[in-house]
Amino acid sequence: QGCAQKYIVKNYFYYYLFKFSAALGEEIFYITFLPFTYWNIDHSVSRRMIIVWSIVMYIGQVSKDILKWPRPLSPPVVKLEMRTNAEYGMPSTHAMAATAISFSFFIATMNQYKYPFELGLAAAFVFSTLVCLSRLYTGMHTVLDVIGGALISAVLLVLLYPAWDTIDHLLLTSPFCPLFSIVVPLVLCYNYPKLDYYSPTRGDTTTILGAAAGATVGFWLNNQCAASAHTGTGVQPGLPLASSTVVFVLARFFTGILVVLLTRWLMKSAVLGVLGYRYQFPMGDLQARRRLEVEVPYKFVTYSCVGLTATVLVPLLHQLLGLM
Repeated sequence: QGCAQKYIVKNYFYYYLFKFSAALGEEIFYITFLPFTYWNIDHSVSRRMIIVWSIVMYIGQVSKDILKWPRPLSPPVVKLEMRTNAEYGMPSTHAMAATAISFSFFIATMNQYKYPFELGLAAAFVFSTLVCLSRLYTGMHTVLDVIGGALISAVLLVLLYPAWDTIDHLLLTSPFCPLFSIVVPLVLCYNYPKLDYYSPTRGDTTTILGAAAGATVGFWLNNQCAASAHTGTGVQPGLPLASSTVVFVLARFFTGILVVLLTRWLMKSAVLGVLGYRYQFPMGDLQARRRLEVEVPYKFVTYSCVGLTATVLVPLLHQLLGLM
């Protein structure tokens, strides 16, 4: 499974389009788009997307390891990715994440900002469709996997939408929010379904829940400190951007991403160093890092710090630098 297949690219437009689209369902997209929304568009929209994203992704990841439906056989399918090949196929979490993020963004913004309803709906549909098609093109999922993932995500959105405001209010005001936000995800990570072999699903799930936990605690802290926790001061979609506004948006984004990536690197090194000392393994030992007692705390602590940094420290830095 670890051997790359040989293939010939006959259409570079489709190849790069769908390789890029596949990346829209991976960590590189989450760690850029979700913070960008929080720093530059609207805090309430970002909060709702993160809540939906974490719930949808947890259900999708767990469903894979419970159903245990295999990915498409290769051959005849040529697989353009190898990392996720060790995971099961049904449902496609790329399809779930794309549907959840695009449509939750659309639903959360359509009543707050003035833009054509049809344009927002079309953008959400195109985004999710491109990601879904990329999973077929790269050979990682069947049509049923993709349709199943999109439908599950749509059903979860319908079920969660009526409770959005209530959940958001509780996460901002409840004194139990920090405890709940940390303990519940940790319990879910430690009790993740066990497989007969190693799969990256548990680690990916821990990453997602850790980031959401840190961000949720950050939302609560901001609200307790009377920060602007409801509406951001950033750009409103659909309005023409002045050149100075674009400069501020880019400055906030690149400053924030630099701090977030630095936090991830520092915390990863520190936590792995502590765990390596505790369990007597070198930091480069991949097998040791896959053990439950190592993988869960290392990824949860690292990414909860990333989420906390993105929602608390980065906005403070923006204020100090005069970027707000």
